[in-house]
Amino acid sequence: MIDYKLLEALATVIETGGFERAGAVLGLSQSAISQRIRTLEVRIGQPVLFRSPVPKATPAGQQLLNHVQQVQLLERDLAKSLPTLSEPTARLRIALNADSLATWWATAVGEFCQSEMLLLDMVVEDQDIALRRMREGDVAACLCSNSQPVAGARCIPLGGMTYLPLATPSYKTQYFNQGFTEQSLQTAPAIVFGPNDQLQHRFLAQNGYHGAFPYHLCPSSEGFVKLALAGMGYGMIPEIQAQHEIKAGRLVNIAPGQSLKVELYWHFWRHSGGVMERLTAALKAARP
Repeated sequence: MIDYKLLEALATVIETGGFERAGAVLGLSQSAISQRIRTLEVRIGQPVLFRSPVPKATPAGQQLLNHVQQVQLLERDLAKSLPTLSEPTARLRIALNADSLATWWATAVGEFCQSEMLLLDMVVEDQDIALRRMREGDVAACLCSNSQPVAGARCIPLGGMTYLPLATPSYKTQYFNQGFTEQSLQTAPAIVFGPNDQLQHRFLAQNGYHGAFPYHLCPSSEGFVKLALAGMGYGMIPEIQAQHEIKAGRLVNIAPGQSLKVELYWHFWRHSGGVMERLTAALKAARP
């Protein structure tokens, strides 16, 4: 049997990004955390961490992280039937895309977290790569656009988000006065969420354009809309996020009638217990 204090040390080092910060969270010295990690590695006979520059789990460490996250969720269920074991709150680490966080996510989970006394550690990742966090053992669940579950996990479709290529009317007049053409796309500045964001590329490819285009990088959903409203570029913005600006005429579709739908999937470990099942039910009821 593995000492769960050792697994707790491993999980905390990964979550906080360092031995010293993990020690502060657990009320231990940095050397005590290091000793627990060394003891764990001796027990299983192989390294569990790549130690620099930022600690990352080895393949063996990832398996242990996946295990401890499921155990924590099962302990949460046990505390429901044995109240003397319960702690005031529990924590759940989840990866999700920024657009969901900025739009429908809070409404979907707010009441649930209050009734379950659940605290969330939300890791914001692009919807195309959030699953990697789960595969690496960093999170217990993730919301992403990938429909292929990792081994030992379940995948539930939650519906889709519709994205529109939006800009100000004056921007559209300046760059797309002759229509949504290849020449205009080569010169019109776009707004892209980050280096891993492929929404812009997918939309342009969907419309037959595969060339380069100038763009701003803006890793903030709220800032993304503000840049568009400032006339700095056009960007793929969730329709539900921009509906007021569209209705007021502050943002318009630069390619009328065109949109991009991104399907979202909820991934979680199969043996995560009742709390995850109930969270999943809440998300299905409030799907975008």
